[in-house]
Amino acid sequence: MKGPGHAVPRRQVAFVSRKEAVERAEAYLRAHIDASVPVSRLCRLVGLSERGLRDAFYSVRGMGPKRWTVAVRLQGVRDALTERWAEQTTVTDIAADYGFYELGRFAAIYREAFGEAPSDTLRSTNQKTGDTPRRTRTRQCLRQHVR
Repeated sequence: MKGPGHAVPRRQVAFVSRKEAVERAEAYLRAHIDASVPVSRLCRLVGLSERGLRDAFYSVRGMGPKRWTVAVRLQGVRDALTERWAEQTTVTDIAADYGFYELGRFAAIYREAFGEAPSDTLRSTNQKTGDTPRRTRTRQCLRQHVR
């Protein structure tokens, strides 16, 4: 049995609680990666006020919940664009899978985050794998059948 000298410091308890709240919020956000989740819903799920949740995210992740969500979604898009199977899809399809529906805005924040357009990422993936994009393959097939 622990005595009074073995108590966990209050600061450490607060950090653990913040960390647990952030982990619960992150788990929910990852499960709903394709949807826009309001901060108010996250607050109800983890039992914190909006300010409390924001402060918890800043202390654990160094950014707020919205910024964290966008960063994770962007990384998911980038990972998908660099996968071997990516030549079978489009940037639009992948962006929509991660909840980005305003494609102009998505392309701008993607470029800001990674220094290149999402189409450039997909194009470089296709060049690395030696595959041609689906659209080019379709055109090639059409040309063969027209002749």
